[in-house]
Amino acid sequence: MADGEDDGLIRYDDGPPEPIKVDELTTAIKNSIDEKGMETSAAQMMAEHVLNFFGFNDRIIDNILEQEDRDVFYMLEDAGLLTTEREETTLYDGREWRIHYWLFEKEKIIEKIRSDSKKDDNPGEE
Repeated sequence: MADGEDDGLIRYDDGPPEPIKVDELTTAIKNSIDEKGMETSAAQMMAEHVLNFFGFNDRIIDNILEQEDRDVFYMLEDAGLLTTEREETTLYDGREWRIHYWLFEKEKIIEKIRSDSKKDDNPGEE
């Protein structure tokens, strides 16, 4: 691919990062959770569900999730598509307060998208 040519993937260079698109996350989910049999429609529903929480952000606070949603996030974390981080602060009364966040693993998502295009280029190889 020539320099400056747009391959449709998330960029980290000049300017703000692009939000992850439904089709990108769908491909990454299909290529990481169940490579042999996940239906595209199921992967797309999962991608849409997750992206509804993130919107145009790369990070969300864990407190907004219900347990069922958190289970999906843990599954995507196990697949390497999400990660967590936490922030600690001291409250006025001296207690420590922890805030937990979920973040996209954009490099891993890009890697999974590219692995799909390699499969398309080499259909006989597994």
